[in-house]
Amino acid sequence: MNDIPLARRLSNLGAGVRFAAKAIATRYTPLLAQVVVTRRCNLACGYCNEYDDFSAPVPFADLKARVDHLAKLGTASITFTGGEPLLHPDLDRIVRVARDHGMIVTTITNGFRLSRAWIDRLNAAGLQGMQVSIDNITPDDISMKSLSSVEGRLALLSKHAQFKVNVNSVLGVTGERTQDVVTIAETAARYGLQHSVGVLHDHQGGLKALSDAQMNAYRRVTEISPSLVHTLNYRLFQKNLMHGKPNDWKCRAGARYLYVTEDGRVHWCSQQRGYPAIPLLEYGPEDLKREYHTEKSCSPTCTLSCVHQMSMFDRYRGAQHPTDPMPLPAEA
Repeated sequence: MNDIPLARRLSNLGAGVRFAAKAIATRYTPLLAQVVVTRRCNLACGYCNEYDDFSAPVPFADLKARVDHLAKLGTASITFTGGEPLLHPDLDRIVRVARDHGMIVTTITNGFRLSRAWIDRLNAAGLQGMQVSIDNITPDDISMKSLSSVEGRLALLSKHAQFKVNVNSVLGVTGERTQDVVTIAETAARYGLQHSVGVLHDHQGGLKALSDAQMNAYRRVTEISPSLVHTLNYRLFQKNLMHGKPNDWKCRAGARYLYVTEDGRVHWCSQQRGYPAIPLLEYGPEDLKREYHTEKSCSPTCTLSCVHQMSMFDRYRGAQHPTDPMPLPAEA
């Protein structure tokens, strides 16, 4: 992996300290906002419900207004997502806006459009982390995010990226491709990149049970790429879910974690779009406080790691209460 310059390391450290302070010392401050910069994707994976093939990129001015408002709310970190965020011509510009606000800034991509030019632009903008999603070795109808298509981009990232790169695979996409995840983890390690594994969820974010072979693959991947992310996710929620047990936790979506769709509205998460559906520019302290204390009926079987991670700081504080109406399922 390419060395990260000292000045960038110090900047990253400062952002991390601010994140920790907000996590520990506050309750109603957003810790992570995932912001959709375009719903369009250049792939069409059968298991995914977070894309279309026609939407235009969100105008830069609209994205800037959203990032500026998130900064006013005190948001500690932001992830630009899609669709496929590299389809947005101004991704690096909006990364710089968020970095200028002192936020931790990352993005999630399928990697197909990565190039040396894009890496250089994102380096210059101050991007701090990138997740590259790869599910199998060769593409199929269920997932087109394949190692054979993007391994060359991993080599580019390993050589030129000045931000952290994590390769993430979804386990449970297809039974016959279970061992692909192990190969992907081995390949990421060979390039000096981190690897993490998620478990497949249904259209509302709930777990799809893993087979014995998938459980074995999960254990092998965590041996190949041991990390805090693996340990954290396993202890927070994956261990119980993979053994068919629900989790008893307080989901703070809508407060500690915000999901902002391309139309600028705030939802609980990507799999529970429809509530509260309030425009971000109108979202304020009372909304954060309400959603912080709102119990989510979908939480016992939720597999969304970002929501679990952002909620863990408030595990033992702040009672929650049921709300009505409950969120609508995400559109297929």
